[in-house]
Amino acid sequence: MIRITKGRAVALAAPLLALSATLASATPDRPECIAPAQPGGGFDITCKLAQTALTDAGVLEAPLRVSYMPGGIGAVAYSTIVGQRTDEPGTIVAFSAGSLLNLAQGKFGAHDEGDVRWVASIGTDYGAVVVPADSEWESLAAMMEGIKADAGSVILGAGGTIGSQDWMKAALTARAAGIDHKSMRFVAFEGGGDCATALQGGHVDACMNDVGDSQAAIDGGAPLKLLAVFAPDRLPGKLAEVPTAAEQGFDIEWPIVRGFYVGPEVSDADYQWWVDAFETAMAAPGYAALLESRSLLPLPMTGDELDAFVTEAVATYRTLAGEFELVQQ
Repeated sequence: MIRITKGRAVALAAPLLALSATLASATPDRPECIAPAQPGGGFDITCKLAQTALTDAGVLEAPLRVSYMPGGIGAVAYSTIVGQRTDEPGTIVAFSAGSLLNLAQGKFGAHDEGDVRWVASIGTDYGAVVVPADSEWESLAAMMEGIKADAGSVILGAGGTIGSQDWMKAALTARAAGIDHKSMRFVAFEGGGDCATALQGGHVDACMNDVGDSQAAIDGGAPLKLLAVFAPDRLPGKLAEVPTAAEQGFDIEWPIVRGFYVGPEVSDADYQWWVDAFETAMAAPGYAALLESRSLLPLPMTGDELDAFVTEAVATYRTLAGEFELVQQ
C-alpha cells in the first residue's frame, strides 16, 4: 500500500512576479476539466475543486467548465486524450488512485502511465465503508462478521469491476477477516455516486466508497452512515467520530490521490502553465478550507515530483494486483 504524508508544504516554482507573467501569457481561452465518470462521484469532486480553487486564486480568465466522459473508470477518457485529443492546451482530466490501479492492470488497453503528462495532485481522499443509516451494522467488524457467517447474504457495491480500487478495498478487508474474497457478492457501478444511489434504493447492502463522495452525499441529506475509513488516523472535523479500519482490527490503509493530467502532445509552455496555476491555487490562503469542505487532505505535488509518484504508485499497485491473481495485459 502507498503511505502518504499529510500536510506537506507547497514549493512554488518561481517568484510571484515571474509566475504571474507566465500565467497571464498562456491562460487557456476555454479551459475544460474532464471528469471520467457520471456526475456525483470522486472525479466530479476533483474537477469542481479545481474549478473553485483556480477561480479563487485568480489564475483563470474564463470559468473552468466541467464535462463528463464515463466509461471504464477512466479508460475512455484516457484513450480519448492519448489517441484523439493529444494536444489540447486547455483540457485537463481528473485522475485518482483508481486510475493508476487500472493502469497497473492493463485495463487502459495498450496505454500506460507514460502516455500522458501528469500535472498536479491537489489532495488525497481515503477509502470508506458506507451503509444505510438504518443498517443493522454499527461497525466494520460487525459487517465482516455478517459476511463471514453468510457471504451470499451481503451484497457489496463499488465503483468498477473486479480489480478496481473499490473491489481491492473489499478484497483486502476480506483477506484480513479470514474470508475468501472470491466468495463475496459484488455489484459493479460506474462510480461512487451511482453506488450511493443504489445503496439508498436498497439494491446493495454496503458500498466500498471514498470519504469525499460518501460524506458529500451525507451532507446532501442522503440517509447513510460511515462504518470506517481506510486512513492511518481518524480524519479531522466532522469525520473525527468515524473509526479507522485499523481500530477495528483491519490494518488497511487506502489513500486516494486526486489530481490531473493533460495530453501527451501539449506543449511545454502550456503544460507549465497548468503546473504554475495549480501551485498558485494550492498556495492560496483559502485552499485549506476548500479541501476541508470536501473531506480531503493536502497532497500538493506537481510536475516531475508527481510524475515520479505516479511511476512508483503504478509499480506498487501492479505488485498488489499480482497478489490477488488479477489478469494483467
